[in-house]
Amino acid sequence: MIEYNSQEKQDSLSHVRFADEELIKTQVLQGEAAQTIIQGKNCSVYKMENETGEGVITRYPVFPGIELLYDDIHMSCGVAHREDPRADLLEINHCRLGRFECEFSDGSAVYLGEGDLAVNVMTNRTRETWFPLSHYHGITIAVDIPVADRVLRQVSEALGEGLYCDLFAMRDRLCACDSCFIMRATESIQHIFSELYHAPEDLRAGYFKLKVMELFLFLGSPEITARGEERPYVDRTQVEQIKSVRQYLVEHLDRRITLQALSQTFSFPLTSMKKCFKEVYGTTINAYLQSYRIHTAAGLLRETKLDVTEIASKVGYQNASKFSEVFRQYTGHTPTEYRKTFCLIGADSVLREW
Repeated sequence: MIEYNSQEKQDSLSHVRFADEELIKTQVLQGEAAQTIIQGKNCSVYKMENETGEGVITRYPVFPGIELLYDDIHMSCGVAHREDPRADLLEINHCRLGRFECEFSDGSAVYLGEGDLAVNVMTNRTRETWFPLSHYHGITIAVDIPVADRVLRQVSEALGEGLYCDLFAMRDRLCACDSCFIMRATESIQHIFSELYHAPEDLRAGYFKLKVMELFLFLGSPEITARGEERPYVDRTQVEQIKSVRQYLVEHLDRRITLQALSQTFSFPLTSMKKCFKEVYGTTINAYLQSYRIHTAAGLLRETKLDVTEIASKVGYQNASKFSEVFRQYTGHTPTEYRKTFCLIGADSVLREW
């Protein structure tokens, strides 16, 4: 556990800078994949791009040493992070939509699903990030602890007792032994972040300050540690194997492959295979595959002139009536209605991305 006594805190505060440092640019977005699209005092926009897609991160300074970032990702492979450890840099992530995979330097991986919250200190070095569903939307709050701590002390002194959160203590409690703290959404967390996603543009500067302080006060409570969820760290070898399983399934979408056959094909014990798949993709194999079938069928309806029976066969349904029934359950339209409606308005899809 990383611990600082009072003298160490004062020493670290004696030389901190109040310059508006771009934590996300210097600590997270590394390499040529990250480009600055807009550089402004109150807002900056960065774009990541690689062979798997692209992502846009919009950065807002909140206080000196604290930045709020909106993550809008449409790719499967993220970016490499810094190699040098930073015990004074904290990263708080909230997943709104999609799924986030973080691989640490020891080869283990941890996952965030919709509504999940993670707190990680940068001594727990991240090797790579991935997005198993090829899309991710959320918020990151980057915190330079020594700089932010001094600012929060000044705010507390100005506004009165009860508003100061000891960021050093919060880090040591939530990220003991360089662990990544993860908790599912509670009503309190959901309330904090749902309002951040809909912050009025003309009120953002002040609004962000209030909401970030609210989040810190919430996470600063000793009771929060007990609410953290023990998420299994998935071995990288198993992760790669389960991704091969998924790729095999989507490449043979017209076939009905039993889980037993899949287990035998990949020499993957059935129970372990099902558990690992759900950890990586956030749902069961059958549920994922059915959604993927309908998503693929929707694309074929929009982009081709194939008849419904042929499309049903391509996505693994030999019975066109059954296909139409399932398609309507997912989209609210029959295949014929969907083709007429969404081809006419030029919509990409009413389904989530993959």
